[in-house]
Order: sequence, then structure tokens, then C-alpha cells
Amino acid sequence: MDKAYDPKAIEQTIYQQWEDKNYFASNPTNEAGQDSYSIMIPPPNVTGSLHMGHAFQHTIMDALTRYHRMKGDNTLWQPGTDHAGIATQMVVERLLGAEGISRHDLGREKFIDKVWAWKDQSGGTITSQMRRLGDSCDWQREAFTMDEELSAAVLEVFVQLHEEGLIYRGQRLVNWDPKLLTAVSDLEVESEEEDGHLWHLRYPLADGSGYLVVATTRPETMLGDSAVAVHPEDERYAHLVGKTIKLPLADREIPIIADDYVDKDFGTGCVKITPAHDFNDYEMGKRHDLPLINILTETAHINNNAPEAFQGLERFEARKKVIADFEALGLLEKIDPHKLKVPRGDRSGVVIEPYLTDQWYVKIAPLAEPALKAVKDGDIKFVPENWANTYYHWMENIQDWCISRQLWWGHQIPAWYDNNGEVYVGRSEEEVRQKYDLAGIELKRDQDVLDTWFSSALWPFATLGWPEKKPELETFLPTNVLVTGFDIIFFWVARMIMMGLKFTGKVPFKEIYITGLIKDEQGQKMSKSKGNVLDPIDLIDGIGLDDLVAKRTHGMQQDRESDKAKITKRTRKQFPDGIESYGTDAMRFTFCAMASTSRDINFDLNRVEGYRNFCNKIWNATRYVLMNTADQDTGLGDDEKVLSVADRWIISKLQSTISEYETAIEQYRFDLAANALYEFTWNTYCDWYLELSKPILYGDNYSDAEKRGTRHTLVTILEELLRLLHPFMPFITEEIWQKVAPLAGVQGESIMFQAFPEANSSLQDAKADQDIDWLKTIIVGIRNIRGEMNIAPGKPLNALFKNGSEQDQQRLNNYSNFLSKLAKLETTQWLNEGDSAPMSATALAGNMEILIPMAGLIDVEQEMLRLAKESEKLNKEQARISGKLSNANFTDKAPAAVVEKEKAKLEDIETALTKVKEQIESLKEL
Repeated sequence: MDKAYDPKAIEQTIYQQWEDKNYFASNPTNEAGQDSYSIMIPPPNVTGSLHMGHAFQHTIMDALTRYHRMKGDNTLWQPGTDHAGIATQMVVERLLGAEGISRHDLGREKFIDKVWAWKDQSGGTITSQMRRLGDSCDWQREAFTMDEELSAAVLEVFVQLHEEGLIYRGQRLVNWDPKLLTAVSDLEVESEEEDGHLWHLRYPLADGSGYLVVATTRPETMLGDSAVAVHPEDERYAHLVGKTIKLPLADREIPIIADDYVDKDFGTGCVKITPAHDFNDYEMGKRHDLPLINILTETAHINNNAPEAFQGLERFEARKKVIADFEALGLLEKIDPHKLKVPRGDRSGVVIEPYLTDQWYVKIAPLAEPALKAVKDGDIKFVPENWANTYYHWMENIQDWCISRQLWWGHQIPAWYDNNGEVYVGRSEEEVRQKYDLAGIELKRDQDVLDTWFSSALWPFATLGWPEKKPELETFLPTNVLVTGFDIIFFWVARMIMMGLKFTGKVPFKEIYITGLIKDEQGQKMSKSKGNVLDPIDLIDGIGLDDLVAKRTHGMQQDRESDKAKITKRTRKQFPDGIESYGTDAMRFTFCAMASTSRDINFDLNRVEGYRNFCNKIWNATRYVLMNTADQDTGLGDDEKVLSVADRWIISKLQSTISEYETAIEQYRFDLAANALYEFTWNTYCDWYLELSKPILYGDNYSDAEKRGTRHTLVTILEELLRLLHPFMPFITEEIWQKVAPLAGVQGESIMFQAFPEANSSLQDAKADQDIDWLKTIIVGIRNIRGEMNIAPGKPLNALFKNGSEQDQQRLNNYSNFLSKLAKLETTQWLNEGDSAPMSATALAGNMEILIPMAGLIDVEQEMLRLAKESEKLNKEQARISGKLSNANFTDKAPAAVVEKEKAKLEDIETALTKVKEQIESLKEL
């Protein structure tokens, strides 16, 4: 093995070998007695690239897949990508725009050809990055939501739902993007708090007896008002209910109505109602049969339903004119500054409008009922369980689903119109003509496409060949677990459940593991605008500071120069040398170690660095094992093997670790599984067992059978440990396993096909556990004395033992060789009752005292001087941090995580001061 672990030298080579040999393939049917295990990847956008959330979830999915593959299951991790209607169309339109061409210049058919060409050339970024993560997907089954087979499934579902009356076309309010000119889903709307105003407007009563004051953040919408509402129990306005308002500027009378929705304690208690431009007003309008007056065009300009003076004005220009006209009429009461949530399109950045338009809808209630029952009956389980409550809330308050989008890229709606506007739905125009006897009638196809979420709702069964009855449907459906984020429980998870039950009669998955949200180390959401985004590939390969700054500020407009400067400054301060290369395994293990049941996960690069050191530890431990076992007898033959107490102990500890790991994986507690592996690997195997093996391997007073037993234990434990680690750290374990497996007598092409270790309770050895714990306590006690008294680690010591039991004395006789080597003891002596002891430093092992005579070991005067300097240094640092924490400017303004870090530093310093004082007192007695 190379002296140093270099992930760049092995990872991509190993992955290419795995893929070339088709190691990730699944079987359409199970072999006799075999179980299946399947996971459907949440299909990332074909336009996308890997972000931290992807890397986190993919690590979890791959760990589960590799674990079950090693368990002998017929394993399918289904890969694929989503056609991402809006995002992909925008990418290609931008590319055309750079050439001075619009999609309208090309026409629909040629534009679609351009999109497919882009997809074939540039749409594979994210799948190539998935390979860098070690994703063991069945790439031969890779799917795309616009593939022919999946498109056929979409067509079939639409037609069947329409035939059952569950898909219909109607006019309702939608989120409308005036730039992209399409309806968008709630998930494509980002609402962030912005500075705005609250305009208080006077609405005169029609009878001239006074006016009511309403407050609004969107004054231009008053041109479409249908009513003013008050609370039915508001005594101030009870006498006005039923009367009318003369709507300023519009020359219309509108009624004053009473509705429980109004908060009588907010503002004046009077609310303007604009049913065509506000979702809440729309519901109130339906309750009171109010007219829907749409005053906007699809580009958010004022249309002909408004007074002539406003027609053609852009919405914000119209706002200015409304305010000016109200002021001129003496009807502007006041203007207050106001913080409000402004909805913007996540792709376009423009303010989204509630807009009244004709769209296609799914009548969702009949589909929601069985989907709700499936979770309540336990057919589907949420992990953590509390997310089921979120699901229940959404499903019990569900609204019909708008499934049409005004785009060209996507699944075109299979509906045709005749010249009278009659609509006909079918799988093709030919089918429509035959079914409805429309020979010779001119038909025009609906230009809209389906919402991307419609096709992805079919993902679990469409990727398995539905509507054809392929064997994969029986083998892999329902899938075992869906790994996803909480933000799409409604948009994707619920819809997959509804569609799966409707069209297959099965739940799409048995469990839903909801992961936390990856945030930065300060607990802030990662976003480009904050400049705190981390790229998983940068963590794997490393990136220089200048490249990192350029990446974080790329594409920012000139009007954001101040933001670019802040991001640049923050990046240079946080990463003065750029980001180091940590390799895939270190990053993956970090994700596993952080995968708790928490909603938020603060990602700290120090953890990645720590787990890169963990990789180095495994690598170096393997080099030690190979140096002591290669070309040696590792006990694979019939010759006698004698296991030492250390051998029996490490074998026993491995059984406990396997059991702990298995329990954690069953509960989706990857953090607990990772911690168990880390503790066993670093502390138990590397730090203790390898040291305990040295006296046997290098000692003259051990037999060949004992040396053979230790060599056998070294390689067999390491080989099993690599199998335990493999689901989390696939690359380093494959590389090392290929070298270790032959020495352990294990055959096979790849570690991924080896059986996952099983705990064997008969190998647990309580006596060996107790004996080694005793040894460790003594060795640690003596090492602590060396550290506290500043005694060189290699200086031989004399050790005295007293007040111990007969068992302590027996152990001292049995294991003196381990103690002399590991604790660097020159002599050991048992003191009987009444025996005197010289002035010594002491440690305890139970009731037994360990005494190290100090005479001649240290220069007391020099040590006192050193400790005095250390005490002075600690006192200064204690005063500095205490002053910082007592300063309100720091504690009130600094992030909570920074304050906590300073408090932790102070605690460490105070602990160190206490130890220094104790050492000084001990030296005074010498």
C-alpha cells in the first residue's frame, strides 16, 4: 500500500470498474428465497447540479442500498432525472437569446428539438456528479420523465382520470408569473420579508353619509374590488352591512358584507375584497357570490376591465397613479411603512400575481381519502413519526390541483378543441376522432403542458414499466423507503401516494425517511445571496480561494456590487487558503454522522476534516496489519491458533458493535451507526487492539500458536470491519479489502457482494472485556501521570500497586507483559498491607492504587516554574474571554453559535487552571 492515503488516486478508478462490470444491476425477479429492496431516487432536475442536500440524501440512499445488497437482497436503486419544465425551458431560451433568437422565431416543434439537443449534450451534469459520490444506482435502468415509456404512463393516467371525471378544466385563481407567462406551483414561489407600505384608503358610502377606511399593500387591485367586508360581530359597522360603497376611480357601487374571516381587531376592521386577485378574497367571493373582476393581463398590465385612464399601465405604474389619484381626491388617509412577505418566482424573480385564468385541475378529494387512510392505518410510516401530522393537516385541507402550465417543454396535454370550443380528451388525435366521431372536423390541440409534479407523481410505478405488467412491478413495488425533505411532503410525497394507490392498488413505499435541512455552521440556510453555499464536489476535490470567490459571486448583477463585496470578504475570511480536498468517503461519513432526527443540520467543515483523519487512521492501521501479516501464517490452515485475551476482547467488542449498528440502521439513526463504527475503529481497534497485538507479535515469550492467533485476529477483524464501513465509505473500503481479504481467507470480486457481518453472541467474552478494561484503566492512569508531571513518554517507570484484590494481583501476574510494553514500566511491585511507599503520584483502578515514585523523575524546581508560567498564561486568557462574554455588545450581536463557542473555551480554560493548581500542590509534597 502507498504510504499516504490519497482518495484522488483511487475513487474514480474504482467507480469506473464497478460500473464497467455492471455491479449495481438489479434482477427483474427475485431468486428463490430472496427478498427485494428498492429505493426510488427523488429525480433531480436535468438542469441541476449536485448541492449539499442532494449529497446528504444520496449518501443515505446509497448506504441503505449497499447495506441491503450485502444482506443478500435483490437491490434496486432506481436513478433518473426530471425534465424540469420551467427550468429547462429557461436555460434553452437564454442560450437562444444569446444568438438573438426567441422560441417563437423557431416555433414549438423546432424549439423542442433544441431542448432535446441541449439535454443530450449538457443535461448529464448531475448524474456524472452522482457517480463521484459513489451512488450505486442501477444505471442501466436510468429514467427521464420525458422518455417514451414514462410519457406513455403520463398519457394513460391523464386519460383515465379525465374519463372518471377527476380531471377537469375550469377558471380559478393560480400563482401567475408575469415574466414566464405561466402558472406556477407554490413550491416555485419564494416569499421573503421586504420593506413595503400599508396604504389607508377612504371608501365613501354611496349614500354620502361618510366613508370607511381600508388598508392595503396592493392599492392597484382596488380597481377590481367587489366588496368591503367587516366582522359580523363588529358593533361599529353592524348598521352598515347591506349598504354600498361608491368605489373611487371605478365608478361602481360595491356592497358592505359581513364575514367571519375578517379580524375586527386588525387595522380599522374593514377589508377590501378583490376575489380575482387574492386567494383569501377568492374564497370569500365564492361564499358571498361576488363578481370576479380580473383587471390584469397575463403580463401584469391593467386590462379593459379597469377605468380607461389605467388601461395599459404596468401594475406598479398603475399603483402610483391610484395613490396619486386618491390623494388628489382627498381620500388618502395615511401611508405607513410595513414589512410584508412578497411572493416572487424562484426562476424569474418577479412578483407573483394571484391570477384568474382557465387551467386544468385534478379533483383531488377522492384520491386523497385512501392516501390519508394508508398512513393512518400504518401501511406507510413516516420517520420521524411527527411528520405524519404535517401530512394529515395538508391532506385534510386539500384543494384541487392545478396541473397545467403555459410552457412548450413538457408533456403536452392530450386535449383537442373544435371550432366551437368543445374539448375532447384522448391518447391521440386519431383516438379522439374515432371515439367522438369527429371525422372531417378541424381540431386544435391544447398548447399547455402538464405540471412537472404530475409526471413525477407517477415515478415509483412508471419507472417499473406501468401501464405494462412487467415483472419489476411485482418485484420492487411497493418500494421500501423514500428518502426526501420535509418541504415536498405535499407537492411530491402525497401525490405519489395518491397516484400509486389509484393506479396500482399498492402504496408506493412502506416508509418515508424525512431528512433534516443542511445549513451552514452558524445555522443559516445555505443560499447564493448569503454567499455561504458549499459545493459537495469542492469538498471532494478541493478548490482554491480565488476560484471559490468567483464561483460564489458568479452571475450576480452589477447592481449587487455591495453584496458581491460582502460575499468575497466572508469567503476570504472563512477560507483563506480555499477548501482542501477531503475525498468522497470523508464527506459521506460526515453526512452519516450528522443524520439524526433533527430538522436542521449545521454543517461544519471541521467534521469533514476529522473524518478525513479517520480515513487516514484506517489506512495506516491497514499498513500495520499488512506489514505484520503479509507473507506470514495468518491461521488459515490447520495449525493451532491460540487467542490472547486481547484477541478474545476485540472479537467480543466487534459483536457488540455489529448489534449496535444494526439497531441504528433499522431506526434510520445513521448518526448512531456512524458513531458506533467510529468508536470501534478508532478507539477500540486502532488505538488499543493494535497496541495490544505488539507485545505478542514482537515478544520472545509467546508461542507460534499465539502469534498465529493474533495475526489471524488482526486480518479477520479488519476484514469484517471494512464490510461494516463499506455502506458509508465505499471507496477506501474497496481499495483496502482487495488487499486484506486474501489474508483473511475471503474470496470475491468486490466487497459490495460480501455478506454483511452478523453478530454472534457466543463470541462475546465478558471475562476478556473485564480484563482488558482493567488493563486499559492502569495504562491510562499511568499515562495521565506522565502527562501531568511532564514525564517523557518513553522514560521507563517503576510502578507500585496496593489495596487491590486477589483478582487484581492475579491479573498483574498474567498481564505484566502488556503493562511493561504499553505503559513503559521497568518494574512492577505489589505492596502488602503495612508496606511503606515513597512519595508518589497516584492513580486508581477501582479500589487499587497505582503509585509511581517521583524521586529522580523530574526537576521539581523547573517543573514549578513551568507550571507557574502556564498558570499565568491561562489566567490572562480567562480574563480576556470573561471580559468578552460580559460585554453586551458581543453577546447580543454575535451569532449564538459563536457565543457558545466562547463559553466552551472558557470552561476548558477553567478546567486546565484547576489541573495546573492540583499539579503545583502535588509537587509541593515532593
